[in-house]
Amino acid sequence: MQWLFETLRKYPELAIFLTLGLGYWIGAKKFKGFNLGAVTGTLLVGVLIGQLNIQIAPVIKQVFFLLFLFGLGYGVGPQFFRGMKSDGLPQVLFAVVLCILCLLATWGTALAFGFDAGTGAGLLAGAQTISAVMGVATDTINGLSRVDGATRAQWINNIPVAYAVCYIFGTIGSAWLLASVGPKLMRVDLVKVCQEYEAQMSGGQDSLELSGYRKFIARVYRLDRADLIGKTVAELEACFGDDRVFVERIRRGGDIVDAGPATVLQAGDVLGVAGRHDVLVLRGAGNIGQEVEDPDLINLPAEMIEVVLTNKHLSGRTLREISKLPEATLGRGVFLRKVVRGGHEMPVNWGLKLDRGDHLFVVGAKRDVERMVDKLGYADRQTEQTDMVFVGFGVVIGGLLGSLVFTVAGIPVTLSTSGGALISGLVFGYLRSVHPTFGRVPGPVHWFLTSVGLTMFVAVVGISAGPGFVEGFRQLGFKLFLAGIVATSVPMLLGVPLARYVFKFHPAIALGVCAGARTTTAAIGQITENAKSQVPALGYTIPYAIGNTLLIIWGIVIVMLMA
Repeated sequence: MQWLFETLRKYPELAIFLTLGLGYWIGAKKFKGFNLGAVTGTLLVGVLIGQLNIQIAPVIKQVFFLLFLFGLGYGVGPQFFRGMKSDGLPQVLFAVVLCILCLLATWGTALAFGFDAGTGAGLLAGAQTISAVMGVATDTINGLSRVDGATRAQWINNIPVAYAVCYIFGTIGSAWLLASVGPKLMRVDLVKVCQEYEAQMSGGQDSLELSGYRKFIARVYRLDRADLIGKTVAELEACFGDDRVFVERIRRGGDIVDAGPATVLQAGDVLGVAGRHDVLVLRGAGNIGQEVEDPDLINLPAEMIEVVLTNKHLSGRTLREISKLPEATLGRGVFLRKVVRGGHEMPVNWGLKLDRGDHLFVVGAKRDVERMVDKLGYADRQTEQTDMVFVGFGVVIGGLLGSLVFTVAGIPVTLSTSGGALISGLVFGYLRSVHPTFGRVPGPVHWFLTSVGLTMFVAVVGISAGPGFVEGFRQLGFKLFLAGIVATSVPMLLGVPLARYVFKFHPAIALGVCAGARTTTAAIGQITENAKSQVPALGYTIPYAIGNTLLIIWGIVIVMLMA
């Protein structure tokens, strides 16, 4: 063991990777449905390994923290700027108000308990579960030239102590308050109101997620209905109403021909039809004729592709409105499997409004899919390559702007390179959503930036703060835990009635708006599980983008307020 300890001191890079490995492993372990998560697990392991008094260059954590912030901004940028439109402004305003409540509740609690600036920043990071605050607060404290070096060092060491103590209730408490207490504050049955909201969105039709937009098949029928002879394919398809059914190909005599809306049906035709499984099973024979076996007729190359919506003409419209546009015939044979917005899957039905930057997963015959893609936006085909020119210049430009210092009433104010990288990520992420031909960051790489970037930063923080962590925890542990309960609960208990009765959000999405503004992924997961619906996620993405930005910036503000 002595040899291992000496080796870790000699090669601190090994200590970092040991911290990451153990941190992710411990963070994934669940106890009664709760797990610490990678960030908290890594911090605690880092503190333990830090007892060996391992010295690590501070620049290492800053490099990874800048990557994390840029990646975070890149991911939420489309929703951040989309929220500035008129239909998203109420959610933006609510997110701003709730974030201000989070700041005031934390600041007031810190003052009431007599905490210093570093402990207050850690309280904000843990109680509001916004780990990145530790980084921007550290940068801000380091920039306080009027505070002596020993005090700055003590404040910085107090940040991870307060974060670790307050994070547990910050995560569990916010999820419990929103998912269990929230519906009681609004006096609603969450499952029932979500069902009603989804029925309202779909206009009384079945959810497309459970119908032809999700599960479809191809079957073959002999045209037996005499009244359809001489009619067009479009007239046959109209027999199925809103249930999207398409005649893809026709066997006529010994030949197979492609079918279009204007194709005229003839006696003896055998039709290859694509549509929803239950519709074709229950209504196919009645509307067309006897089902027969003809594998060659429906042996069409199929493709599922991910498309980034960039078409301004389609943005802001519901799926029903889009289906009635003249160009909607281009969607023949194409089915929408799912819609992902800001990393969260949306409930797919006729009432869902699409936004620029949405990721649409469409499936169908290859020829149909290729015809449709250009009308939607840009095919985001799978690739392992990352546009590092885009990432590199994005971090540099943001860092340079963030490094600028302005003096207000004699007080130096700056975003720091950290805040600059976050803002740059927001802008660059939005540009990517509008012009997706450049700046690609594949999903696995984006995960690396946002997950490993943050945990690498936290690992170094934990190792560096290790020697003073135990003493700080011993002195302030219980006091910090109580402070964390107050700072977590007050904004949530005020936020729910504020969302429902002041901002007039529908109760089905009010809790999602609260979870998004507080950037608590654990809460939105618990809410959708309790609701047995994805509807609350409709209110999550825009507030999440705003909350992620403001709460991180609050790391600068709370230090300035308390220092």
